[in-house]
Amino acid sequence: MNRLRTIDVALDEMLVNLAAIVLRLSKPEMTRTPAARRALAQSVHQYAVCANRSSDPHVHELKSRLEQTLKPSLRIIAKDGVKVS
Repeated sequence: MNRLRTIDVALDEMLVNLAAIVLRLSKPEMTRTPAARRALAQSVHQYAVCANRSSDPHVHELKSRLEQTLKPSLRIIAKDGVKVS
């Protein structure tokens, strides 16, 4: 049983490291092309599949952060018909 716990902890550590890599690659300057965005979406999806099996709360928090990178950033460009910077 102790060996399984050791493997579980090692997998969680690898997931945390993988999330750090994908977060670095999710920066806007890295995902300018449609192909790069698709690759990011695939990486985030694959991470989420693995993270769902983890019991580590940090892995789940990173999963949420990664999923947020796929959502388009919204900004207000006008308020009451007046352009806002």
